[in-house]
Amino acid sequence: RKSGLSAGKSDVYYFSPTGKKFRSKPQLARYLGNTVDLSSFDFRTGKMMPSKLQKNKQRLRNDSLNQNKGKPDLNTTLPIRQTASIFKQPVTKVTNHPNNKVKSDPQRVIEQPRQLFWEKRLQGLSASDVSEQIIKSMELPKGLQGVGPGSNDNTLLSAVASALHTSSAPITGQLSAAVEKNPAVWLNTSQPLCKAFIVTDEDIRKQEERVQQVRKKLEEALMADILSRDADSGDLDEVEMDNGEEKIVHLLSRKNC
Repeated sequence: RKSGLSAGKSDVYYFSPTGKKFRSKPQLARYLGNTVDLSSFDFRTGKMMPSKLQKNKQRLRNDSLNQNKGKPDLNTTLPIRQTASIFKQPVTKVTNHPNNKVKSDPQRVIEQPRQLFWEKRLQGLSASDVSEQIIKSMELPKGLQGVGPGSNDNTLLSAVASALHTSSAPITGQLSAAVEKNPAVWLNTSQPLCKAFIVTDEDIRKQEERVQQVRKKLEEALMADILSRDADSGDLDEVEMDNGEEKIVHLLSRKNC
């Protein structure tokens, strides 16, 4: 080609012995028919390309495999009887799962399985303060009793604390009475190793009183710390006040006017 946008490019033509002219590979393939396989033939260079032949064989092999595989039917609409009738006759759908619940939902986070009696790994562990002194563990209510082989109060406390931090479900304990006979079979792994218990209004009231006492002790400790800091600065006066049976010493701070 001497002019135009395709100047400098060449056109390839093939001529048959009878003088017929072929401008493209499809024309040549239609003329030859099934006598010659032109799938790996390069029309421009006039050569057979082995790489194209291998790709075509691989594609044909994959097509044959895909045809053998059944395609999943994702259509959930009920079928309609294909009979010679004016009105559509519905088909009753029979299934083995009447509840129609998904057994395995990929969107739901699957919880990792745990070993049986995994709480016993926490046995023997204790907390310590900054001076590496072991902190005395808290006392559990009398209604909270452990269950399982070798259970004690320390293991039960660790199991209940772990259940409170790792699960949002309510803690009811082991509701089955058979768990005491054979805990390895009847144990409910979603509940800590404790017997079933009931929280009464009296338990709630006692707990509220304990919380109030602890808050009062904390308030007194903070106030004593504040007063000791002010006493170290020397800006306080000591005042005695008689409050009935005992004398209370108050420290009043002096303000410079």
